[in-house]
Amino acid sequence: MLELFKAVGLGLMVLLPLANPLTTLALFLSLSENMTAEERNQQSLLTSFYVLLIMIVVFYAGTTVMNVFGISLQGLRIAGGLIVSFLGFRMLFPEQNDEIKNNSNKIKNINIAFVPLAMPSTTGPGTIAMIISWVSTFKHDVCFSPWITKITPILVFITVSLIVWCVLRSSSIIMRIVGTNGIKVISQLMGFLLVCMGVQFIINGIKGIIY
Repeated sequence: MLELFKAVGLGLMVLLPLANPLTTLALFLSLSENMTAEERNQQSLLTSFYVLLIMIVVFYAGTTVMNVFGISLQGLRIAGGLIVSFLGFRMLFPEQNDEIKNNSNKIKNINIAFVPLAMPSTTGPGTIAMIISWVSTFKHDVCFSPWITKITPILVFITVSLIVWCVLRSSSIIMRIVGTNGIKVISQLMGFLLVCMGVQFIINGIKGIIY
């Protein structure tokens, strides 16, 4: 049992910094400004479910899917960088979205759980690349018992998704503490950081192609 806890702990140490639930929380706060508490809770639950689903699919079928469609890790990084940069620009210059933000009926129909919260914010190119590289490592890992290498990934993915859910569920409390002006500041700051992250993803993808 101690061996299992050690394996899960190592997995969390690798994935949590890449998933970075706090970054997802900041993005969630800026995008859910006009949502009710019930809608935010629903989006939190959906996000954690999508995060779990994406990580499981990537672990068991990610390499196959990428090979079938001819997608490289570098291409994945560049595509993720473009998406993240686009979202960052929209948050950095909110006047482009005034019509959408001011229409409460449309806001209620917007589902932000899969894109951008689950992907690419939580399970972005870095997380996906790490999971895919983790597959071969775990299959040939002699440090742990075979039964541990089989169940550890699932336990790690479930734990990460639960952490994401708990962090996002705290958004309603943070909303009340920070207020509208605070959310706007967080939104623009997060937009700038997302643009920087997106550009870095693209740079890493290009470097991978060149070298």
